[in-house]
Amino acid sequence: MLFNSYLFLLLFLPLTLAAHYLIAARSLRGAALWLCLTSIVFYGWWNPQFVLLLIGSIAFNYLVSLLILSTRGRTQLLVTSAGVIADLALLFHYKYFVTLVNFAQDWGLAGNRLDDIILPLGISFFTFTQIGYLLDCRAGIVKERSLLSYVLFVTFFPHLIAGPILHHKEMMPQFAKADTYRFRAENLSVGGMLFVIGLAKKVLLADPIAPYADAGFADPASLGFWAAWGTGIAYALQLYFDFSGYSDMALGLAKMFGIRFPLNFNSPYKASNIIDFWARWHMTLTRYLTAYLYYPVAMAVSEWRGKRGLPVGTQGAATPGGFAAAIILPTTFTMGLAGIWHGAGAQFLIFGLLHAAYLSINHAWRIFVVGRHTAKGKQHPLKVAACVLLTFAAVIVAQAFFRAESTQDAVLLVEGMFGLRGLGSLPEVLYPAGIAWGDAWRLLVGRHLEALHVLAVLAVAWCLPNSQQIMGGFSPSLARAQLDGPAALRWAPNLKWLAIMSLLLLLCLMNLHKEARFLYFQF
Repeated sequence: MLFNSYLFLLLFLPLTLAAHYLIAARSLRGAALWLCLTSIVFYGWWNPQFVLLLIGSIAFNYLVSLLILSTRGRTQLLVTSAGVIADLALLFHYKYFVTLVNFAQDWGLAGNRLDDIILPLGISFFTFTQIGYLLDCRAGIVKERSLLSYVLFVTFFPHLIAGPILHHKEMMPQFAKADTYRFRAENLSVGGMLFVIGLAKKVLLADPIAPYADAGFADPASLGFWAAWGTGIAYALQLYFDFSGYSDMALGLAKMFGIRFPLNFNSPYKASNIIDFWARWHMTLTRYLTAYLYYPVAMAVSEWRGKRGLPVGTQGAATPGGFAAAIILPTTFTMGLAGIWHGAGAQFLIFGLLHAAYLSINHAWRIFVVGRHTAKGKQHPLKVAACVLLTFAAVIVAQAFFRAESTQDAVLLVEGMFGLRGLGSLPEVLYPAGIAWGDAWRLLVGRHLEALHVLAVLAVAWCLPNSQQIMGGFSPSLARAQLDGPAALRWAPNLKWLAIMSLLLLLCLMNLHKEARFLYFQF
């Protein structure tokens, strides 16, 4: 079921919300059970056969967690390893098995090719969420062990399909708290406003710009410099407003039910370097990868170097060998796996490795260049703008591999971006030869609205405050409220914002006939 559908907006959400608070007035446990049931219905609406997969995964991981908590030492390690391996095997079967078998067949190492396996929605998200829970059980930091809270933690429908990736210590105590289930008008008004903002991002910004990106990626070999960059920017904006919109809707929906989610996006295209970008983009994934992949590898490297008397920490990273071992190695390992997490094709691995290279270069710059010079105060705005443009361009190049159907198509698009097929038709767009200025202007407006549309959406991403800045002190995220947006664009519970919300919702409802799935459903 899609958030951007009449079925969800006009039936599922009002019914679920009303029944939730009516049941909660009589029984908190009943309200939690109702949310579990409706979340499973929400998940199974697209393909009911995967409900059993979801329930089986939850039952298996909860039993494994109990075994982990009841054992110690080597036995506990073995149980944890078995649970994590089983989860990864399930993920491998659905996401990678067919691709590897067909790859082996192409090289004569296997028999017949296999048809694609239908990918269960959200399998990466609910699997990674539960793997994190098992690892935290092993680390001894799990406090809340209620089965009902655990099931709700995994299945709660606002995050089930495309995140954010939740942490048990943030969510399970909320589900176990009686005060969570108490009706508050503020929850509905704040959650409703944020949900509508997210819906508008998806329906009014992401979906209309998608055809521009699709047309370019359909024939990347024909694109010159300007057209290639136009395609890359269009997809970058589609991806951002699609996933950012989903994340806002998830936060808004959770708030309607009295739950607060972690922040998942914070204007990543305003980042002035790639480290800052990953601190702003898909923030819960970055947090997950850092905690469960990067830090363990970095700590293992540090321990290995320490035993051999080699410098560690900041001192070690400031040497070429230490930098390679302490920064490049764990970064490459983490981002390589992050790329593969998104898909089985070689282009996803390249996407991850490109970001690993970006991050390593960024760290090297900070350590070997900036670190050896004294700070000179606030940077000049033009320098910041140049850094933002450079970061955005690097992200777009990597996203070519993220979006393309194959590595070859991605390379073709990148070749166009680097001007290997010429500049294309920008001069003719600006002022076609032999045409009077008045006719040229009408031609520009009439035939090149695509470019104007892309630039307008880009201006929204760069120049307007993000959702959390708009919500200000009313932001429902677990992160600290952002109060740095313009005061005139900061939400307040008044008639002006009610009118704005109503207008946005009306515009969205008028365009839902064009409804499209969220991009991250495929991951």
